[in-house]
Amino acid sequence: MLHFTTDDLRPQDRFDHWCEVRGRHLFGVTIELPRERRTAFEGHFLSTPVGDANACASVSELRASSYRVSRTRADIARVAGQSLCIGLQVRGPGWVSSGRDEGRLVREGDLVVHHADLPFEATPMRGDGFDFRSLRIPLAPGMLLGARADDLFAAPLTRTAAFARPLMALFRALTTRPGELANAGAEVVHAVRLTLLARGRLAPGLPESRAALRSGLLHAAREILQRDLRLPELSPSSVARELGISLRQVHVLFEPTGRSFARTLTALRLADASRLLGAAPGRSITDIAYLCGFDSLATFYRAFRAAYAMTPRDARALAD
Repeated sequence: MLHFTTDDLRPQDRFDHWCEVRGRHLFGVTIELPRERRTAFEGHFLSTPVGDANACASVSELRASSYRVSRTRADIARVAGQSLCIGLQVRGPGWVSSGRDEGRLVREGDLVVHHADLPFEATPMRGDGFDFRSLRIPLAPGMLLGARADDLFAAPLTRTAAFARPLMALFRALTTRPGELANAGAEVVHAVRLTLLARGRLAPGLPESRAALRSGLLHAAREILQRDLRLPELSPSSVARELGISLRQVHVLFEPTGRSFARTLTALRLADASRLLGAAPGRSITDIAYLCGFDSLATFYRAFRAAYAMTPRDARALAD
């Protein structure tokens, strides 16, 4: 893990250190900020690895005052990457240009993908700072399946584009919930291939492409379950409609996990109910059961006892 914050430095030294030591020599970028704004500069950076010996990526969280950043040919020659970069603009919209066009708008919530060894220039639209989360994946030939990635210039993905949603779901899983992944290395490879699919570089009919898509769709389905678990009408059909796939495909997504759609949803609802039993002592057990999406009190008690070897009432007593 690599962590750095300008809070540890004197205000007059913060920008220069961030610009030279962190930007120029670590990130391989050129940072620009008007001199009169430099004493108010703040920056925080955290990088952690995700993956395994076969495929490992770096997850970075960057929060800083607004500045203009570019990766020039000189930067690339000094700090080469040979990596695929997938970034989420969490906060602070701006413009990104590869030098081949006038620039493209990057909104909050947009994914931007590019090869690390291609030039770009990014300019903020506002002056209130930005948050940026990124996944940097060193590329190995086997990941690409013969496709090219070294000409992927920086550009945001259209949110409605094919493969954008499964890629976003997999990106969130890798960057915010890596500890929950059964095979993080395989998921890193899937992220590369989903990116190539989204940018039209890989044939969707390849077995490896289909495996990457299934992985992304599974994470997207899990996000829907987590978001809507309290809705009694949540079902495989509603998930299929939202993801634009068949009902059969929804069930196929969950097969490799060893837990069906129904069992996965029940486990999420039980975890939600278990938390509320301790956190909301003023709510009755009946209220909690229905709030968490169970269609009857009997079903809730039966599922709770099977999962936790105790009744909801016993669990509440232990939490007191």
